[in-house]
Amino acid sequence: MSEPRGTEPPEPEHDNTTQRLPVLQKPETGTGPDRSAQAAGDGKPPESESEGGREGRFWSARRIPAGIVALLLLGLAGLFLYDIASVRADRPVMSWRRELARQLAERPLDDTWVLVGAGVAAALGLWLLALAATPGLRHVLPMRRTHPDVRAGLDRDAAATALRDRAMEVAGVQSAQVRVRRRRAKARAVSHFRELDDVRSDLDAVLTDAIRGLGLSRPPALSVRVRRPGRKE
Repeated sequence: MSEPRGTEPPEPEHDNTTQRLPVLQKPETGTGPDRSAQAAGDGKPPESESEGGREGRFWSARRIPAGIVALLLLGLAGLFLYDIASVRADRPVMSWRRELARQLAERPLDDTWVLVGAGVAAALGLWLLALAATPGLRHVLPMRRTHPDVRAGLDRDAAATALRDRAMEVAGVQSAQVRVRRRRAKARAVSHFRELDDVRSDLDAVLTDAIRGLGLSRPPALSVRVRRPGRKE
């Protein structure tokens, strides 16, 4: 009598076919080759940074002087036009224009008030010519142009703050003051320890690198002075 074989678990059937697993491919996320590694390995700045030429200063719109001059000219022209129209309408001439014509006809050229008026008019004209011929916006430092259609500028106070923060990172500097002008940057620091020559040398190196990092079109010349703190009375 044979034993029942139903209690034994059935043996799994092995399939001799081979299944291919899906291959995960790295997606392409750019339209060109990655140049970051190449740029890091070369150690050279990009062309846009190395070829940045000197940029001119920003020109001020000068809306306030232009608006004042325009309003004065408009008011004066309107006043004369009204007086001329009034005369054409058989009305008497305004008294101020009659008095002005009389004064201009009778007063000599060497009169004090004539000379004062001529001096004021000449000074006003020279001031307007200076405003028209100079760019203005002296507090904005032009930066190197990295894109042909984009111009950037850095405020002098912001540049001074950035340089002061870098100066405070130098060992031995207790306090620092930095003033940035168009052609020169002056740094004044107080050192409470270390040799002054060492602190001055480190400050010169750090601030020179910081000025270069600002990306200015015309980096200002650096002047560094270091002193000991004064005695407390």
